[in-house]
Formats: sequence, structure tokens, C-alpha cells
Amino acid sequence: MKKFLLVFTFSLTVLTQVNAQEISEFKKETIEFLKITGAGEAFENAIAQIGAMVSEENKEAYTKEANGTLDGLYGKMAELYMEEFTQDEIKELVAFYNTDLGKKLATKQMGLTQKAMMFGQSWGMEVQGIAQKYN
Repeated sequence: MKKFLLVFTFSLTVLTQVNAQEISEFKKETIEFLKITGAGEAFENAIAQIGAMVSEENKEAYTKEANGTLDGLYGKMAELYMEEFTQDEIKELVAFYNTDLGKKLATKQMGLTQKAMMFGQSWGMEVQGIAQKYN
């Protein structure tokens, strides 16, 4: 019985380590996906825009500290994507975003999303007017 417990504990430890390595690799791939889709550039722009109010003498320290928050943000976002996509799907997405078309989409996606949000807001106001007409 003692040998069984020892073997079981060892097996469980090995499985846990293997699973942790797989998750770690999956998370790395997911973070790579996030970065190549334009999220990295968007975060850098946000840091720069928010930092515009920081004095020049403190800009370097601000930028360093603000950039230090990115690992945590990428980690949380990766976990979000990992709940929705399998590791194989993330690999396929990374492969797509490394194609010419994928790179084009990554560069245009943020602008398109912003314009689409404006369209959605205008549409929402239009539908709200219609609803008020029927009140």
C-alpha cells in the first residue's frame, strides 16, 4: 500500500508538471496571438496617451512602471481567450495573423472597430428614436 501511494503521488506530481508546462506553452502562444493582432500597439498607445500628462522629468519612470503592468494584463487576457479557444485554434490564429492578410487585418482592425462602434452608436440612437415614436 505504501508503494502504491508513493507511485500514485509521483505520477500525480509528474502529470501536474506536464499539465502546467502545457498550460504555460498555451498561455505563451495566446499572448503571442494577442500581441500580433494589434493589442500590443494599442496598449503602448494607451500608455503614451495617458502619460501625456506626466512631466518630462518623470516620463521615463512612468513609462517603465506602466509597461510593467502589461504582463499582468496579457496574462488575464490570455486566460480569457484560453477559455474560448483551444491551443490548436490559437496556433491556427497565430499562423493566420502571420500571413500577409492577417498582418493587414491586424493593422486595420483597431480603426475598423472604432468606426463600427460609431456606426453602432448612431444606429442605437436611431432605434431609440423609433422606440420613442411608439411610446
